[in-house]
Amino acid sequence: MTKPALHTQFEGIAGLRAALAQRQVSAVELAQSALAAAEAASGLNSFLHIDAELTLAQARAADAALAAGSAGPLAGIPIAHKDAFVTRGWRTTAGSKMLDGYVSPFDATVVERLEQAGAVSLGKLNCDEFAMGSGNENSAYGAVKNPWDHAAVPGGSSGGSAAAVAARLVAAATGTDTGGSVRQPAALCGVSGIKPTYGTVSRYGMVAFGSSLDQAGPLAPSSRDLLELLDPMSGFDPRDATSLEKCDGTVNEPGRVRRDFDAAQGRFDAAGSQPLQGLRIGVPDEYFGAGLAPDVAAAVEAALAQFEALGAVRVPVSLPRTELAIPAYYVIAPAEASSNLARYDGVRYGHRAAQYGDLNEMISRSRAEGFGDEVKRRILIGTYVLSHGYYDAYYLQAQRLRRLIAQDFQRAYAGQCDVIMGPVTPTVAKNIGDNRDDPTADWLADVYTLGVSLAGLPAMSIPCGFGGAGNQRPVGLQIIGNYFDEGRLLAIADRYQQATDWHTRCPL
Repeated sequence: MTKPALHTQFEGIAGLRAALAQRQVSAVELAQSALAAAEAASGLNSFLHIDAELTLAQARAADAALAAGSAGPLAGIPIAHKDAFVTRGWRTTAGSKMLDGYVSPFDATVVERLEQAGAVSLGKLNCDEFAMGSGNENSAYGAVKNPWDHAAVPGGSSGGSAAAVAARLVAAATGTDTGGSVRQPAALCGVSGIKPTYGTVSRYGMVAFGSSLDQAGPLAPSSRDLLELLDPMSGFDPRDATSLEKCDGTVNEPGRVRRDFDAAQGRFDAAGSQPLQGLRIGVPDEYFGAGLAPDVAAAVEAALAQFEALGAVRVPVSLPRTELAIPAYYVIAPAEASSNLARYDGVRYGHRAAQYGDLNEMISRSRAEGFGDEVKRRILIGTYVLSHGYYDAYYLQAQRLRRLIAQDFQRAYAGQCDVIMGPVTPTVAKNIGDNRDDPTADWLADVYTLGVSLAGLPAMSIPCGFGGAGNQRPVGLQIIGNYFDEGRLLAIADRYQQATDWHTRCPL
């Protein structure tokens, strides 16, 4: 990138909002600068579709709203959407040939709500095909490169989102997290990302992978920037059967996360040297076993020491079924994927084979040509575990294990700790192609994130250091909360980020 985008000159989304309100910069100027930066950084392969006319139309509307005094909280803020959200105007492919060229007639709820808040979208961001992957190497449109080291993966499946934020092409981006797909790329690209409690953000218009696991979440440089997106994104949606009307007794509506954030901030002593006095941080023994790389362990330990310096207390906890989350997830998620992806048959929409003899051959050829290897692999696994004679042995057992994993977390929160912290990934980002000969190796990288997803808990990743050769690849700290604790998690992370500068570093 030859010149940083204009929005990087201001301090986060709050600083951008103030600059826009004071007419120091216009939404059109921000959009034009961001479009130029994205074009200059095309080698990252983070964007799949950019339409300058659509972006500038949104920017002009934001400027008009600002002039009229009717602007939303995100008016003029440049963002982009993971290609797992359907959008009018911009193509939606979910990183797959199966949906190559598809344009949705409607917007996903997440897209709709952020547009209503005034955000200006640059377009659609690359991702692993149908959100299946941990390195963003499974996209039919090529791998995304990590902005810190172009030889490295950015993490997946929201790798395009994390890379765009890390390179400061946009102020923030949307992602989806099924088993860690917001937290893992955020960690490997040195940005912040949060997966909220399952059901608090609408799944309507999100291309489905695992319906009982998928959840939308934002990625941004800092915790406060995450708050700016997550708050308007959240809220009950009657179009989504899994959307929650109530969150711990309170109405699930936009504004809930900010109220909880402000309440948590109010409980912290902002003027003191130990603002997190009394916060109990649970540190699971299982997260610091033999599989954790020394450089990642050192960065996470340093972050925990910083939290202790801020007044928090470290307490040991146990999550004994941590490793069992991998087999449980890779039974449940493929089973749901095999059902969700059955709709792509070449009949109504999506890729259709050019040559076929009858209907059955058309369907089989269309699916064989349209799906990539990782998607086929998971469809086959899912179909197998749901088949007659194997449902009880595999799928039902995995669901039972899922409940036990959720109970492990609740035992830790019941009188032992307030939040849980540990690594996001066992290692820093691997090189692109490292796991090409072992397609299941990436599955093991999800060991610290899968249990959270199976339990439906909120969790986030914040940058906490660097590792790898030359200490040039980012490391993330995972903060896990109890149900509906998004506001408190963001407030705790904000206190850490006030005392450190990892979130301000970027590969520019």
